Amino acid sequence: MDDELKSVIRGIALLNASEHDGKTRNDSIISKVIGIKPELRSRIKDVIPLILQAVDDVNKLSVESQKEELARKYAELLIVKPKQERIGLPPLEGAEQGNVITRFPPEPNGYPHIGHAKASIIDEEYAKMYGGKLILRFDDTNPEKERLEYYAAIKVGLDWLGVKYDLVKNTSDDMEIIYKKAKELIDLGDAYVCTCNKDTISKNRREMLPCKCRAGNLDQNNTRWNKMFDKFKPGEAIVRFRGDMSSENTVMRDPTLLRIIDEPHPIHRDKYRVWPNYDFAVAIEDSIDGITHAFRTKEYELRTELYYALLDKLNMRKPKMLEFSRLEFEGMPVSKRVLKPLVEEGKVSGFDDPRLPTLEGLRRRGIVPEAIRKFVLSLGFTKSDTMPPFETLESINRTIIDPKSVRLFIVFNPVKLTVTNNNLTEIEISNHPQNDMGKRRVEIDGSFYIPDNDAKTLKTGDEIRLLELYNIRITKMSPEIEGEITDTSYKPNIPKIQWISRKNPVNMEVLMSDVLFVNDQFNENSLQIKQAITEQYYLELNVGAEIQFVRFGYCRKDSANQAIYTHK
Repeated sequence: MDDELKSVIRGIALLNASEHDGKTRNDSIISKVIGIKPELRSRIKDVIPLILQAVDDVNKLSVESQKEELARKYAELLIVKPKQERIGLPPLEGAEQGNVITRFPPEPNGYPHIGHAKASIIDEEYAKMYGGKLILRFDDTNPEKERLEYYAAIKVGLDWLGVKYDLVKNTSDDMEIIYKKAKELIDLGDAYVCTCNKDTISKNRREMLPCKCRAGNLDQNNTRWNKMFDKFKPGEAIVRFRGDMSSENTVMRDPTLLRIIDEPHPIHRDKYRVWPNYDFAVAIEDSIDGITHAFRTKEYELRTELYYALLDKLNMRKPKMLEFSRLEFEGMPVSKRVLKPLVEEGKVSGFDDPRLPTLEGLRRRGIVPEAIRKFVLSLGFTKSDTMPPFETLESINRTIIDPKSVRLFIVFNPVKLTVTNNNLTEIEISNHPQNDMGKRRVEIDGSFYIPDNDAKTLKTGDEIRLLELYNIRITKMSPEIEGEITDTSYKPNIPKIQWISRKNPVNMEVLMSDVLFVNDQFNENSLQIKQAITEQYYLELNVGAEIQFVRFGYCRKDSANQAIYTHK
């Protein structure tokens, strides 16, 4: 079996190296091997050394040697398989109709973003696919970073997305259960209380060396455990899992399970000061909540060994853990470490700034929840690293909002135009060219504004059509443009120009977003504000209305004098 496995690993390493200028990486091969052979997750401790050796051996070869061996021994890997169009998500291994329970476990330490959208939609879709249940579980065991505002923001975001959950709970409500399980591990000898300082712990983990605390007896560990609740200060003691300090998987080198935090919790205030970290809490909660299939992004993949090790030691039920690729867009990072400083330093207006990939930012920009769901499902369930272009989401959004977007004229850099023989006082214009969205009345008196980029192309004698109105011939160009009506029939070969009546123009501004970061540097020009005038009818539309401004693009009404550009 090991010879066969070594051959598989070497083939994958050779293929990956050939695609990346002769160099491959451990993490890339680990994810690809587990993706091809998911049954190896339980043997990851044995598999990692084989991968490390294969990567080292392959990287020592020249590119020519890599390609020659790949073609000679692993030709089947070079065959490009046609991509199969998949609608929805692939079936779940071991899933039974009516017996699938999934969970979405966000930490309430920030506003939800496009990554949360992907995770929650996948969780919900699988629950629906098998007639099961979805639990919304707040992973709230780090009171230093959590606020009530964020619990609410996450619920608001999920409601906007249309994600339906069957139960809401907080990990922090199960603290007594978590303490019981921690004490059980200590009594079994599978966990110990460590009082080494942070630098010593890090050094020992790097050098694969146990610390003196690991040798402590049960009495010492129980005494220290009790002191964590009232004597030790933050940083003076932690509970560590007795893993394998010589493991190639660094996660297993006696990881921290619980630590002391004295900050008040947003719900429980000062009731608790010993808090579990993510690895310990998620394993226990998934098991006691009856989760059958747990999903998380693939950066946690190496932590799966610890997840199952903890449940094995505690003799608890084990869910099926599956990983998928993280979702973010080029130049639009989702990390809270990046987004929070932007808000705090005033570089963006808030977490609903339309440049941000937060759900509030996307909503305000004019991206609709149906588009996000279709976009997420179009990506499928994969661990392959992808950073899809934002334009893909825009394209899906466009098909959804186009049939319900009111068409309005908009003029930038207005130039005056007077039609000297105008004989109309008002006209009716359809709000949509195909769909019945009503009509609007526009008062006119022969005086108009037209865009300067159109005005610059005109000269005396030109014939143009004012859209939805009439054809005119230009009779004078300065100091203001004048023209006379020639007829009202539609002529395909003359320029068509939009206009705003000078009788009642509406002054407004349009916010236009660009990528936040270019080459990892904040883009100071990521937000542009363009002054414009539009029709009186704009004021009658509700805030949030979807508009297609003619020859400009789709926008969302943000206020009486401001719209936000969505996309072309």
